[in-house]
Amino acid sequence: MNKIPSVNLADFLSDDKNRKQKFIDEIGHAYENIGFVALKGHFLDDTLVDNLYSEIKNFFDLPTDIKEKYEVPGIGGQRGYVSFGKESAKGKKEGDLKEFWHFGQYVDKDSKYANEYPENVTVNELANFNAVGKQTYQMLEKTAKFVLRSLALHLDLEETYFDNYIKNGNSILRPIHYPPIKTEPKGAERAAAHGDINLITLLMGAQGKGLQVQNHNGDWIDAMAEPDELMINVGDMLSRHSNNKLKSTIHRVTNPPKEMWGTSRYSIPFFMHPVSDMKLDVLENCIDENNPKQFEDITAGNFLDERLKELGLKK
Repeated sequence: MNKIPSVNLADFLSDDKNRKQKFIDEIGHAYENIGFVALKGHFLDDTLVDNLYSEIKNFFDLPTDIKEKYEVPGIGGQRGYVSFGKESAKGKKEGDLKEFWHFGQYVDKDSKYANEYPENVTVNELANFNAVGKQTYQMLEKTAKFVLRSLALHLDLEETYFDNYIKNGNSILRPIHYPPIKTEPKGAERAAAHGDINLITLLMGAQGKGLQVQNHNGDWIDAMAEPDELMINVGDMLSRHSNNKLKSTIHRVTNPPKEMWGTSRYSIPFFMHPVSDMKLDVLENCIDENNPKQFEDITAGNFLDERLKELGLKK
């Protein structure tokens, strides 16, 4: 597959059974063959998107010493600010050419997970930053819920199979700033080739060139969304759970051509994670004679801890 397919969530939400099945078939085929789709019909409106970009640009424009006071030690970068070059791809010694922020789950007070997650960090200098981040988080979480419902049906599971695993799940909204490049990067990229850890990732800000996906032939293809689309891909947790029926695809963000080094890039992924005690054991209906079980049993929490250590974010 040499092009990222486009699908419309309105088909899945339709009362028309044929439209709903069409969406399930299209997204299932895409995730089995390339692991990415561009999605229209999500729950973000233009005003919210504009407000979010305005707020994150305001944050990343703050002086470095102000930003660094929101960098919280000892939590593996799971909330607040992570400074430039701190994260590297698995197996890569050079840090990525980016800085980012993490909004995390807004847990129900009576949830057993209420004490499991760090508190979200409030930016005192920007009155609307946290409110806009929370609203975006919740709209992307809502979008992700219905995408996972379609994938549950594709995998011959109950439609709401994932619902209880993602409610109060350890999901992360990550506004990223790739600053202007001032000197020859020497092996570093804006985001080196990697697979995502989580169930699915919903990406805002894939309109310009830079994001590339490696197809099954090993070729790098540009992944560019329309202004009204999110780019959504399968993460390693869902790939494990489905015995690699749904593909977690390697992707990267390349450095721009030299004449564009002076420009910033912003992108905003939402990493949909389940609760930590979800078992990622391979689904029985994804195992057969031709597809024996490929992965050991593990919980989502233990898998996440392993990967954060590999990324250099956790000791």
